[in-house]
Amino acid sequence: MVFITLGTQDKAFPRLLNEVDELIENGLIEDSVVAQIGSTKYSSENMQIFKYMEREDLLDYIENSEYIICHAGVGTIIDSLNRNKRVIAVPRLKKYKEHVNDHQIEIVKEFSKMGLIIDGSKDLAKAIAKVKYFKPKKYKSNTKNFISIIEDFIENK
Repeated sequence: MVFITLGTQDKAFPRLLNEVDELIENGLIEDSVVAQIGSTKYSSENMQIFKYMEREDLLDYIENSEYIICHAGVGTIIDSLNRNKRVIAVPRLKKYKEHVNDHQIEIVKEFSKMGLIIDGSKDLAKAIAKVKYFKPKKYKSNTKNFISIIEDFIENK
């Protein structure tokens, strides 16, 4: 099963779903597909679609998926990496009114450069062909370091 998640953003992201639908119809995606689409209005005969999910259900779908296709939300990416999942991320873009700015491009670029995810922004079909053989590097949280920096800042203020 392939799990697609668009998060809970209040802006629609049908561009990604249209492309996935086309790849299913062309036989590039053969697995079943489950999609959490948030505020996006979309219907498909090729995917099981949910608007929103409880967090536990979302994490279960991530856990039980072969790989994840998602918007470039840091929370989604980290939840997936923490479960040792292969991730293809496609950034929401301002020019399509999918977000208020293009910060998700940078998110995809950085996580991809670190060898943690596959960038699906230019060619989703190639990214899907690559995902079967992709071995992401182990994700290490930097939370403790950030907390230490904040604590030092507070104490020395």
